[in-house]
Amino acid sequence: MLAKRIIPCLDIKDGQTVKGTNFVNLRQAGDPVELGRAYSEQGADELVYLDITASHEGRKTFTDLVKRVAAHISIPFTVGGGINELSDVDRLLNAGADKVSINSSAIRRPQLVDEIARHFGSQVCVVAIDARQTETGWKCYLNGGRIETDRYLMDWAKEVNDRGAGEILFTSMNHDGVKTGYANEALAQLAEQLTIPVIASGGAGRMEHFRDAFTLGKADAALAASVFHFGEIGIPELKQYLCSQGINVRL
Repeated sequence: MLAKRIIPCLDIKDGQTVKGTNFVNLRQAGDPVELGRAYSEQGADELVYLDITASHEGRKTFTDLVKRVAAHISIPFTVGGGINELSDVDRLLNAGADKVSINSSAIRRPQLVDEIARHFGSQVCVVAIDARQTETGWKCYLNGGRIETDRYLMDWAKEVNDRGAGEILFTSMNHDGVKTGYANEALAQLAEQLTIPVIASGGAGRMEHFRDAFTLGKADAALAASVFHFGEIGIPELKQYLCSQGINVRL
């Protein structure tokens, strides 16, 4: 049984870590390099850095920030935001990132998933999916949750699985930042239908929510932001709690 992973997520805007609720109302959360180093020391399994306005503003992710992060942490990290072509992936991997996360660019041009998997290996390609539960099902969104698409979560997740993605990072926009728990039913559906790991995102407020994401949602990893950034949950304490609940984590 593979250990379940705990992944702090750092949303980056203008070089600073920020956090919002339902993708809006951003507030500052600290220096991304210092936060990353602290999480690395506290026992986080991986980190995710998302340049949250890159796709929207049409610019590239901060390569220099990636270099600084790589110099200060000792755990794998994923970088996303504004990745549209193989040269972007190459640049970020050369700067020290272990994986890249693509979202809007994959929906616009699904072949990008195949290309990254073929050139760099599936393990490098994380496909992030921002979805909102609507009356007709879970709809996927582009550009940091700004634009609704005609894609549905399950269909799109299965397609990128088949195209060679290494992992799915599923964020429920309904649950993002509201701290009432993850979208466990949708997570469980994804876990049952896909052959690749699923990272849960959106909704962590208490330690029990992480437990439920792993037990009810069958997620392989749980990602969170504000509960870590603002000291509401400590990673060592969270891992001890999960261990006491019979969940296999790296202590």
